[in-house]
Amino acid sequence: MRWMVTTVAVFAAEKLIPGIHCASLGALLGASLLLGIINAFVRPVLLLLSIPFIIVTMGLFIFVVNALLLLFVSAVIPSFTVDGFWSAFFGAVAVGVVSWLLSSFFRTSDGRIHAITHHPSMKKADARVVE
Repeated sequence: MRWMVTTVAVFAAEKLIPGIHCASLGALLGASLLLGIINAFVRPVLLLLSIPFIIVTMGLFIFVVNALLLLFVSAVIPSFTVDGFWSAFFGAVAVGVVSWLLSSFFRTSDGRIHAITHHPSMKKADARVVE
């Protein structure tokens, strides 16, 4: 499910951002698979190492990390190209936004696909009030 969401997000970024090009469906699938693997294993380490920059820039450095990961994917997958840093930057923003939007519609904690809904009734807390 996650791979499908990433594939749709990379496809949308390719269509929206002029500097991102994908030669075939196989390249798109390979790029989204590699991006998903890198986001799962490498990105947390990079974010941990760049905490000072993230704090100083109030979180904006995360976009730079995402752009660098997208540039890395374009260097590894020959049929998937990103023209430069700014194309990677805006492409990473597009991939992030589309992934977030698509992920907000599905929840796969139990293996099934669900539309995430808002529950209007709130549960009462079983707690004591200290005065």
